[in-house]
Amino acid sequence: MLYDPHLDIFLQAAELGSFSKAAEANYITPSAVIKQIDLLEARLGVALFERTHRGLRLTKAGESLKRDAPALIRMSNEVASRAVAAMDSASKVIRIGTSPVTSAEVLIELWPKLSKIMPGLKFKMVPFENTPENARMILKHLGENIDVVAGLFDDELLSYRECSAIELSKEPLCVAASVNDPLSRKKALTTADLEGRELMMIAPGSMRSMDSLRDWLTREKPEIKIVDFPLYSIDVFNECANSGRLLVTVERWKQVHPLLKTLPVDWKFTMPYGLLYAKRPDLKVSQLISALKSVH
Repeated sequence: MLYDPHLDIFLQAAELGSFSKAAEANYITPSAVIKQIDLLEARLGVALFERTHRGLRLTKAGESLKRDAPALIRMSNEVASRAVAAMDSASKVIRIGTSPVTSAEVLIELWPKLSKIMPGLKFKMVPFENTPENARMILKHLGENIDVVAGLFDDELLSYRECSAIELSKEPLCVAASVNDPLSRKKALTTADLEGRELMMIAPGSMRSMDSLRDWLTREKPEIKIVDFPLYSIDVFNECANSGRLLVTVERWKQVHPLLKTLPVDWKFTMPYGLLYAKRPDLKVSQLISALKSVH
């Protein structure tokens, strides 16, 4: 309560005209009632009752307080209720980390179903620069400033990034080429199309699924030159668009750069795509993950 709880005892004593009757109504002793009234009078600096041999009589200050106290109590309860409602609303806000390669599109796609399971669910987009240092800190500290991040992952990444994930799709690994590249005029690529070209791939040891593709290319297609980069970021897509190199990517990232075209390839390598979250998620994130499992 935001008001003085001694007001309740005051109102009962004023209505009943007796400290004893107020005590009986609250299952306390008359002396406890008198003590609370004394404390209220001391706090306000006025006498609220006149004690006579005929019983209690309100002073003018007491009469004024009796008129105004119910409105004060009602207003206080409304303020407290709004505060609780605001906290409850905030508790359903999922903070989604977003960057060009960590779009929240997958959650937007599932929003109609999720909102039915979690009424009041809200998303707050938290943009960040996807640098190696930021990625390491954000994924290790999910739940502090950012609750979830969408992206590619596998068990190896989850292990060294110290987080958990729910898989929402299997994304075929594709290749992106500049719109000025002759390959961009094709609807799909073969591995023969990549021979003699430089193919940008995330550095070995980052994702086991990517390493499987790398190992296969090294063994089966040595004519393709692999160029390493440390982390998917907008800089990597810029380099692909401007250098003439090709880039291993996924269809979900086709909108990252307007001057790149994403094309399927005739290999059968895929990567899990989903939502990354803390190993020990809070209640709202746990509810979101449960909801995702039920609608997906």
